[in-house]
Amino acid sequence: MLKNVMLVTVYVRDQDRALAFYTEGLGLEKGADNPGPEGRFLTVVPADGSVQIVLWPGDPTRTPAVDGTPGPVFIESDDLRKDFEVLRSRGVEFVEPEPVDYAYGVRLTALDPDGNRIELRQIRGAG
Repeated sequence: MLKNVMLVTVYVRDQDRALAFYTEGLGLEKGADNPGPEGRFLTVVPADGSVQIVLWPGDPTRTPAVDGTPGPVFIESDDLRKDFEVLRSRGVEFVEPEPVDYAYGVRLTALDPDGNRIELRQIRGAG
């Protein structure tokens, strides 16, 4: 039986630059960092370790990143408006000028240095 998401992959041009963004900008933690025959296997994880985001070398333009298309990664927040202020102070760029209320809670889309969309969500009733 399938029970949870283990990994998601984000294609990045520079793994070290992406690692700095995801850890210093978004506040995630460095996970695995292992060299391998196919390339460096590098991940970042939220504090609860619920999922690992693989920062894999590649061309992010080969993945859909058009307006309205959700990004490959969704990260949940307990207080997205508060987190928005912290992330903005760290230099994180966003698609929207501020968090947006929607049917299920609050949403916001951050952009990593390669233009990958990182979907940030607060579910209604959380926080």
